[in-house]
Amino acid sequence: MSENSMVLSCSFCSKSQHDVDKIIAGPSPTAICSECVSLCKNMLHQYDRKVGNNIVHTLLPYKIKEMLDLHIVGQEEAKKVLSVAVFNHFKKINHVSNDITLEKSNILMLGSSGCGKTLIASTLAKILDIPFVIADATCLTEAGYVGDDVESILQKLLQEVDYNVGRAEKGIIYIDEIDKITRSSENRSISRDVSGEGVQQALLKLIEGTIASVPSKGGRKHPQGDFIKMNTSNILFICAGAFDGLDKIIQRRLHKMPIGFSKKIEDKNREGVLSQVNSDDLIKYGLIPEFVGRLPVRVTLHDLNLDALVDIISKPKSSILKQYKELFGISNISLEVEGNVIRMIAKKAYDKKIGARGLRGVMENIFVDPIFDIKDIEKNQTLRAYLGKDDAVLFEWSSEVDKVKVD
Repeated sequence: MSENSMVLSCSFCSKSQHDVDKIIAGPSPTAICSECVSLCKNMLHQYDRKVGNNIVHTLLPYKIKEMLDLHIVGQEEAKKVLSVAVFNHFKKINHVSNDITLEKSNILMLGSSGCGKTLIASTLAKILDIPFVIADATCLTEAGYVGDDVESILQKLLQEVDYNVGRAEKGIIYIDEIDKITRSSENRSISRDVSGEGVQQALLKLIEGTIASVPSKGGRKHPQGDFIKMNTSNILFICAGAFDGLDKIIQRRLHKMPIGFSKKIEDKNREGVLSQVNSDDLIKYGLIPEFVGRLPVRVTLHDLNLDALVDIISKPKSSILKQYKELFGISNISLEVEGNVIRMIAKKAYDKKIGARGLRGVMENIFVDPIFDIKDIEKNQTLRAYLGKDDAVLFEWSSEVDKVKVD
C-alpha cells in the first residue's frame, strides 16, 4: 500500500479518518482529529475562565469580605463596599451582550495615612489571584517633562506578569497619593501645572479605558524600543489619598464650620465628615470634574483608635506579633508577650499618630536587645515579655532569668 493511500488515525482518540469529519496529519505517524481539536479548545476556554474569573464562580461579595476580615481589622464599611465593587467589576469583565454595555466602576479611597488603604487593596489582589501594582502619583508628570509618564504604571503591571498582556489587562492598579496631583491655583496664567492637572488629564483615558502604547522596556528613555498595545478597559483602578483639608471644604458646605480662628475640626470627627463627600467637594479640592466622574465608587476609611491598633498587633492572620513569634521560632525560641505589653506598643504608635504602619517600628525597637542576646539556637527556650516599672518592657528567659530593660 502506498504512503498516500494509508488510513490516518488520531494519535489521541485512535479514531480513523473514516470515523471523523476531518483529520490533520502531523509528522508521520502523528495526527489529530477535528473532535479532539474541539475538545482541547473547550478545555482551554474553561481553564481561562477559571483562572481569570474565580470570583464569579466561587467568591460572592460576603465571601470576599470574610477573607478580608482575616487580614484587616475594622473598616467594616470599606471592606463591604470594596467587596461589592470588585465582584461587580469581574462580572463586567466576563459579561458578553450585544445590547447592554456594563461600564467600569473605579474606586476612590479616602483616609488618613496608616489606616489600611494600601493593605486592603493588596489583600484583595491576593484573594483574587490577579496582578496588582502600586504606583505613587507624586512621581508622575505630564508627558515631555522630568518624571514618569502615566504609561509607566502600565509597564509596572506588565513587568509583574512577565509581559503577559492578557493577564495584565485584568489586573488592579493602585495609585496612592492621588490627592497630591490636584491642580495648582498659583501662577496659572504663566506656568504649566505639569504634576497636577496635567497628570489628571493624562490619567483620564487610562482609567476610563483605552488602547495604550506601552514601551516594552526602557520606557521613554529608549524611544527606539518596541511598543506593546494594551487595553485598559478591564483594569480596575483604585485611587487613594489622605485628602488633608477636604474635611474643611465639606464642613463649609454643611454649614458646620466652627467659628473662630483657633477652633479646629477634631480628629475623631474627620472621617465622619469625609464620609459625606460629594463630587463638588472633590472638585473644589483640586480634582478636575472629568477625573472625579471616572471614580464613582467612593469609600472612607476610619482613623484607627487604640483598641483597633491592639487588635492589629495580634489578631490578623499575618499580624506583626505572629511574625515575631515565627522569627523567634526559627531559633527554637517560644515568644510569649503579655497583653499589657501589646497595649503599650499600640499606645506608642497611637500617640505618634502614624497609624498601623508605625507598629513595626515600635516592635523593632523593643525586640532589638533580646534578639541580639540570643546565645543558643540548638535548645528550646522560652522568652517572656512583660511590663515593668515606668512602662519598661522586661524579658525573662526560661533557662536563665535575665531581665533586660528596654528604653
